Amino acid sequence: MVDQKHPLSFVAFLLLVNLHGEHSMAKEVIPVGVVLDLNTPVGGVAERCMSMALSDFYAVNADYNTRLALLTMDSGNDVIAAASAALDLMKNEEVHAIIGPQSSAQAKFVIELGRKAQVPIISFSGTSPSLSPAQNPYFIRTALDDSAEVKAISAIVEAYGWREIVLIYEDTDYGNGLIPYLMDAFEEIETRVPHRSVIPPASNNNEIAKEIKKLNETNARVFLVHTTASLGSKLFVLANNAGMMREGYAWIITEGLSALVDPLGPKVKESMQGVLGLRPYIPRSKQLEDFKRRWKRNLTSSKPNIKITGLNLFGLWAYDTAWALAMAAEKAGIMHSGFLKKNASKSNVDLATLGISETGQTLLDTILTIEFQGLSGKFHLSKGQLEPSAFEILNVIGKTKRIIGYWTSQTGLSQEFNDIGEVAYSISKDRLKQPIWPGDTTNQPAKLRIGVPVTEGFDAFLKVEWDPRTDKPIISGFSHDVFLAVLQALPFPLSYEFIPFMNKDRQSAGTYDDLTYQIKLKKYDAVVADTTIVANRSLYVDFTLPYSESGVSMLVLVKDDEKNNFWIFLKPLSLELWFTTCAAFVFTGLVIWVLEHRINSEFRGTPDQQLGMIFWFSFSTLVFAHRERMVSNWSRFVMIIWFFAVLVLTQSYTASLASILTVQRLQPMFVDVKEIKRNGYFVGYQNHSFVKGLLIKQLNFNESKLKPYSTPKEYHEALLKGINNGGVAAIFDEIPYIKLFLAKYCSKYTMVGPTYKTDGFGFAFPQGSSLVPHISRAILNVTQDTDKFGAIEQKFFSRSGSTSICEDSSSSISSNSPSLGLYSFGGLFIITGVVSLFSLFVYVLNFLRTHWPALRTINRPESSFLSMLIEMANRFDQREDLSSHPNIHERYTCRTNVVSSPGDIEFPYNMENHSRNFDSRGDRDESLSSTGSPSRRSDTASLQDVPN
Repeated sequence: MVDQKHPLSFVAFLLLVNLHGEHSMAKEVIPVGVVLDLNTPVGGVAERCMSMALSDFYAVNADYNTRLALLTMDSGNDVIAAASAALDLMKNEEVHAIIGPQSSAQAKFVIELGRKAQVPIISFSGTSPSLSPAQNPYFIRTALDDSAEVKAISAIVEAYGWREIVLIYEDTDYGNGLIPYLMDAFEEIETRVPHRSVIPPASNNNEIAKEIKKLNETNARVFLVHTTASLGSKLFVLANNAGMMREGYAWIITEGLSALVDPLGPKVKESMQGVLGLRPYIPRSKQLEDFKRRWKRNLTSSKPNIKITGLNLFGLWAYDTAWALAMAAEKAGIMHSGFLKKNASKSNVDLATLGISETGQTLLDTILTIEFQGLSGKFHLSKGQLEPSAFEILNVIGKTKRIIGYWTSQTGLSQEFNDIGEVAYSISKDRLKQPIWPGDTTNQPAKLRIGVPVTEGFDAFLKVEWDPRTDKPIISGFSHDVFLAVLQALPFPLSYEFIPFMNKDRQSAGTYDDLTYQIKLKKYDAVVADTTIVANRSLYVDFTLPYSESGVSMLVLVKDDEKNNFWIFLKPLSLELWFTTCAAFVFTGLVIWVLEHRINSEFRGTPDQQLGMIFWFSFSTLVFAHRERMVSNWSRFVMIIWFFAVLVLTQSYTASLASILTVQRLQPMFVDVKEIKRNGYFVGYQNHSFVKGLLIKQLNFNESKLKPYSTPKEYHEALLKGINNGGVAAIFDEIPYIKLFLAKYCSKYTMVGPTYKTDGFGFAFPQGSSLVPHISRAILNVTQDTDKFGAIEQKFFSRSGSTSICEDSSSSISSNSPSLGLYSFGGLFIITGVVSLFSLFVYVLNFLRTHWPALRTINRPESSFLSMLIEMANRFDQREDLSSHPNIHERYTCRTNVVSSPGDIEFPYNMENHSRNFDSRGDRDESLSSTGSPSRRSDTASLQDVPN
């Protein structure tokens, strides 16, 4: 451990005396402690920069009354040594402030000492967010907090569409402090962090190489490195040796490493080719350019035991820190005051006797108010630390670096710094210059590796061909086009490449289950194909929402056209409906006969005539060909309802028969799965499909009765052969495949129900992938856009390239009969029956009320009930006296008077024959030719013989 004073403190003091001559003896010298790791690029450069800063400051401000004297101690990259050095400076040198220490871990202990002694601890390199000036009142950070770069990092990741990133960081306060902020930022842009690699700072090459090997096995390709320069340089050399700096990989380094790219050796730079870095933007100024010239000139005069390399960002911050502290000392009027409590112990590390600085609080308050334009830009402390500004994005190329863009919180990404503040906020990669990626390529790395199947069958969904010129795969098909449309609907860019799932012979390397399992094996990042969403696959992948119809159905051969059937006219109505209709006709005729028999002569006659009248009248209403008039109002009421029922039945029959005769109906050979299993017929399925498991496990088919097929042509041949010629009775497959098959062979085959539920086709991604919700939302947008999605379907599912899909190919034939059933007309028959029964009930009730008294007078006790029924039947069969019905009698009287007038036409009824005589011009002409005058009926005809 090195904890001795550096002799430069005395040299600086003597130099100040010589520079200012006699006047300098009157200046107040303010001792300031400096704790650095002098053998590092940061420590050596920072010490020289602070020394130059004080020389420049007092050269400009020679009349100031104060002079800072830097007392530098080397911590040797050790936390305990840094704390010991700080304690020694406070106790023995009574410094007014301490600049440093260099690392965040060292600063954590020194800050506590500063709080106890009330000595400001000013750090230009302790950038870890775990060191908070808000929680440590005597801590000042004259650098940017590491968390200030998090938004810029996430903007780069989002701009290039990387949905997964691996974090590599060192196991220190510096490394661990930034991780929570990065995780929150990546979660906000929905980028997963599947792996985190934590490397101890003291790790040797073998330990680092083992960690790199683990990362390489994960197939991760985007890495964010947050380490110091010493650990990062070893990491990239070993990563290059492991082949992880080639094309396809992307690396991002944070500010701590980006700021030290220039001092790194050529071997390290060669290993970092294509790396993107982020560091604070340093505006150009005349003062900065002059300082760089002086730095190069004085670089050769550095002492051999102090490691000084090229100028870096921390050196500029150190320069501004010394300048700000000199300004504050003068502004605060600091005098060489000691500590209030003197040290009574001889030990240099006795904490109990540590005094309290008399000027610490004053100096602290003054520094927080200092503002000026420094070498690193505007020096302004906000809440105890340097206020964030813009960041520049660099790309390591060759032996140098190239700035490809900038980021600010106001405008996001931009190519030129002059654009900042002039354009709207954006995170598009188009606003950055084209980077050179690892592998010396401009092709964006970390593309989504998408596995696609190599099939010979239903290639309308996905087809793999080979370009004869480039020998590269050409992907096409319905699933491919849907995926491209989905990518266009995403709110961010997504780079991808299709990789066929094939063997060396360019044949399929396995089933769809094997293909999706490659995602779990990290061979693919996604699978785009006609991949069905099933439970067993969801155990190792996550599916998006389906983009196709779902379900498994049965494909069968159709019979000959139904219109060639000899009994086709019976097909429109089911057997039950035929019987019910006939019964309704007979029942209605019987009701009308009962209501009309006693008052209407047309419903009278011999028993066989009356029976014939019942059937004739009822069935003649089917075509409205009946000639008989209704006399009873109840009959008319019944007939109104019945006519309506007949009208509905005839129209429905006519429509159904017309449909059967004019529209080709596909009658399936089989409609029932049970029938196929019962008869032991063979069935087919698509080879390498999950449908085989569905047939065995869910439908209980014997595996020996299953035949696999691969192409639509094989489907066609197997079904055409049928059950007796080595073919199959049916083929089970998913509905999209059946629709594609029917688009080509719809005239011979059809799809029959039922449909067995599946979840349709979806795209597969790794479990927990942040892309799944984005892709699913985009699928909804595409599938609900009928124009866009319809155009894709039309492109691949139209028959023979025509503009129309095969008619009825999307409809399934039900296993039920197409005939009209009784249930469809049940309500109509109920209404008709109720009306008929009600009318009959009223008529019977009136008949009994009228004839019951007469029956009781002629009835004797010895008469049987049967004789009473016979008497009632006789009375019912008797013609009723119309004089007892005034309305009917009046109508007959009016009609008789009308037809009895000279010149009137013949009355249209023949009383003797009970037959209707239609009044036609031909009849009248014949009567006139035979008699010379119109025929007339007798005025004295009996009214009882005249029907109404």
